[in-house]
Amino acid sequence: MTILDTPVHTLAGQPLSLREVPARALLVVNVASQCGLTPQYEGLEELQRHYGPRGLSVVGFPCNQFGAQEPGSPEEIATFCSTTYGVTFPMFEKIEVNGDGRHPIYQVLVEAPDTEGYTGDIRWNFEKFLVVDDAVVARFAPTVTPEDPRLVEAVEASLA
Repeated sequence: MTILDTPVHTLAGQPLSLREVPARALLVVNVASQCGLTPQYEGLEELQRHYGPRGLSVVGFPCNQFGAQEPGSPEEIATFCSTTYGVTFPMFEKIEVNGDGRHPIYQVLVEAPDTEGYTGDIRWNFEKFLVVDDAVVARFAPTVTPEDPRLVEAVEASLA
């Protein structure tokens, strides 16, 4: 099964696949509402606003595996994201990104190397994967912000 065809559910519980997200490129991010990196939502939303018309969609997967920093219900997560950061990009079900319960999408994503060559388990909230045509073309560590020139260059190249 491919990344784009793997069944997922929206935060509202609707079945979907990432192929149904209207975009040429996806920035897949494991997110959390109570993390020191949570302010990255602002930059992720800015990427969505700026590059969405050109074919990028940020997609968020809440995850509670790192310091229990995403304890909320789907409704609480949706409310937090929309009221605190004005998030308009698609948010999906809370999932596990590591361990025996790792979601199938992340089974594929973790094989991709980041800019330093790291592959394997997700290290923390807000690790980012740029997916184009069902292939992971870039991976960025959690501390790489959405404004980082390396990430912006990769997005620009994927939309060229």
